[in-house]
Amino acid sequence: MTPACLDLPIVPGATNRKPLYLLQPRVERKAISVIQKTPSLLLTVPGHGLPAEWPCWVEGVSGFAALNRQPPQQAPWMVGVIDADTVEVNALNGAGQNASGGWLVYQPGVDLADATAQLTITGPGYSLELTSANGGLEVLGVGRLNIVLTPEQSAAIPHDGVTYTLDITWQNGDVSRWLDGPVTVRRGGGHGCCT
Repeated sequence: MTPACLDLPIVPGATNRKPLYLLQPRVERKAISVIQKTPSLLLTVPGHGLPAEWPCWVEGVSGFAALNRQPPQQAPWMVGVIDADTVEVNALNGAGQNASGGWLVYQPGVDLADATAQLTITGPGYSLELTSANGGLEVLGVGRLNIVLTPEQSAAIPHDGVTYTLDITWQNGDVSRWLDGPVTVRRGGGHGCCT
């Protein structure tokens, strides 16, 4: 498996909590039975199977073109779970829309129950390993990890030439490199950047 490449932005000197979604390669499609005309768009998707807030696309909806996004060419919506049959696309206003049909599309999460994860950040003369044992990685459920960097850890990361890898060790001893990419440490700081 080729690891996915993803930037890891860091704010130095702050507690950094970064959610990661580990997705299976297969795609699930669940029929949308009702698109509700609510300000925070609600979709009735019987038995959607999403465990929690999850990256999803929507295909084939008529009457609301802005809702449709094609995987993997377009970024997914972050979809909230209301109940076993209802999800929310908070980023869209459904009031007054006359939409119907379509599919909720997502990749199921990877089961991490019998696996361990290690995120390693390296740079010139620098290395940091984050695991669930040392509090640097939190397993939040199926397919969901949270990277946790303390203010001291984030302040110590060099500004240039830093990369990371996320390795998953399965129960049988196999190791999969799941993610890798550059670490981007924000330069400067303070609240004065938005003028």
